[in-house]
Amino acid sequence: MMIDSGPDRIVVVGGGVAGLSTALALAPLPVTVLVASPLGTGAATAWAQGGIAAAIGAGDSPAAHAEDTLKAGAGLSEPAVAALVTDAAPQAIGWLAGLGVPFDRDAGGALALGLEAAHSARRITHAGGDATGLKVLETLIAQARRAPHITLHEGARVTGLLTDEAGRVQGVVARCGDGAAEPLAARAVVLATGGLGGLYGGTTNPTGAVGRGLALAGRAGAVLRDMEFVQFHPTAIVCGADPMPLATEALRGEGAILVNGRGERFMAGVPGRELAPRDVVARAIFAEISRGEPVFLDARPALGARFAARFPAVAALCAGVGIDPVQQAIPVRPAAHYHMGGLKVDTEGRTSLAGLYACGEVASTGLHGANRLASNSLLEAVVFARRIAAAIGGENTAAVRPPCPAAAEAPELPAADLAALRTLMDADAGVVRQADGLSRVLARLGRLAAAGPVVPDAMAVAIAIAATALKRHESRGGHARADYPATLPAGRHSETTLAAVLAEAHTRAAAVADRPADEQRRVA
Repeated sequence: MMIDSGPDRIVVVGGGVAGLSTALALAPLPVTVLVASPLGTGAATAWAQGGIAAAIGAGDSPAAHAEDTLKAGAGLSEPAVAALVTDAAPQAIGWLAGLGVPFDRDAGGALALGLEAAHSARRITHAGGDATGLKVLETLIAQARRAPHITLHEGARVTGLLTDEAGRVQGVVARCGDGAAEPLAARAVVLATGGLGGLYGGTTNPTGAVGRGLALAGRAGAVLRDMEFVQFHPTAIVCGADPMPLATEALRGEGAILVNGRGERFMAGVPGRELAPRDVVARAIFAEISRGEPVFLDARPALGARFAARFPAVAALCAGVGIDPVQQAIPVRPAAHYHMGGLKVDTEGRTSLAGLYACGEVASTGLHGANRLASNSLLEAVVFARRIAAAIGGENTAAVRPPCPAAAEAPELPAADLAALRTLMDADAGVVRQADGLSRVLARLGRLAAAGPVVPDAMAVAIAIAATALKRHESRGGHARADYPATLPAGRHSETTLAAVLAEAHTRAAAVADRPADEQRRVA
C-alpha cells in the first residue's frame, strides 16, 4: 500500500485522543494519520474511565484547578503550563461537545460534574458514566473518517524518523503490514504514540504500550525529560487479567473506601483519606500488600445497588471476572497507569528536534510534574493538540533538504524476554525503588542491549526509566526511593538522551562482568 506523503503534508503517528484531536484541529491542512493497530483497538484512550477535568461548575475557577494541579505535581509542575491548560479547559470541553461527544448531563441539561482525588471541587466531566475515554475516542474516530483533509492508514508502523543534516525532522519511515518500509516526506511530524505501562507486569495499559514513540524520537537524538516518574493507579482490579482492569478513581470520589483483609480502613488517618493524591494512595496500598495484607475497594456503603447505574463499565468488568460489587468488596492493587515524563516539549508541543512535535502521554509538557492530577491527561491531550495545530499552521516551513538515511529499525523483543523485563520492572523499578534494584535493572538490560546493534524499543525505554530513577536521590510524587525517603527542598527536572542512558547501562553491565562470579550471579 502506498501512503500519501509530501513536503506539504503533516504526518501524525497515533490514533488515540491526542493524535486524532491534532489531526482534526489541523484542518484544512492535509494530514496523514499512521496507526499501528486498527482505530479504537490499541489506544489507552478507550480505557480512560474517569473523565476530563474542567472548571465549569459554580464556585470553581481555572485558578483553583491550576492550584490543585500544582499541589498534585509535587513541586515539578510548571505554573505557566498549569495556568495555560486549566484556562483552556472549558473551551476544550466545548470543542469536544461540538464534535459530538455525548457528555453526561443533569436533569436541567447542564454538564454533570464528578469529584476525584486531590481536586478541590466537582469538575470532572464524563460520558457514558465511566466510559469517557471510549465515548471521546468513538466520536473522534467518526469525525476523522469523515474529514476530507485526513487520510487514515491503519496497520502502519513507523520504524524511524527522517532527518536532514541539520537534524530537522523531514518525515518518517513506515511499514504497512508485511510490506517494505517506505520513506514518507512531511512538513511536520507529530508523535502521539501513548505511554509505557506495558513495560510492567501489572499495568492498566495495553500491553503493547512500551514507549515506542520515546524510543523512536530518542534514537534521533530528542531530549527525554523526567523519565523516572511513572504513576501507579492505586486501584487496579486483582483478577489475573493482563492488562489489569481498572476501578476508576471516581468510585472513591463517590464514597468508596479502602480496607485491608482485617476490614481496617487504613487510609483513615491520612490527609485526604481515599482522595489523597494517587502516589500517596498507591504507596499506602503497596505497604499493606507488602505486609501480607490483601486490599479491597468497598463501594457497598456508598453506592450499594446504584453501582451499575453510576459505573456501568466497572460493573461489567467486575461481572466478567466473577465479582459482584453490590455484594462484595473489590480486590485491588497498584498498577502502572500513566507516565508523567516523556519527550521534552514547549508550550506548542515542539520537541528538541525541529519539525517534530509530541502530544499526549508521549510528551512531557510540564503540566503533570511528578504526579498527574486525576482526569488531567485527556484534557492535556486536547489542549495541546489544538496548540500544536495552530503552531504548525502558522510556521514557515524551512527549505526541505535531502534527508539522511534513516537509522536501522529496532528489532522486536521476543515475548519471553519482554515477560522477563516486565517482571524485573515490577520488582525493581515499581512503586517503591532503591539503588540495588535499579542498578540490577541497568546491569541486566545493559548486558542484553549490548548483544545487538539496535536496542529494542521496550528495553531502551526501561533502561531510561531505571537510569533516571537511580540518579534522583529523593522521593517525589510517582518516584519513591526506600533509600532516599525525603523530598529535596527544590524540585528539578531530569533531562537526558537515549544515547546517554544506553551508555550508562553498558558501563554498569561491564562493571558487573568484572566482579567475582558469585557476585555476578547475585546481580544478574
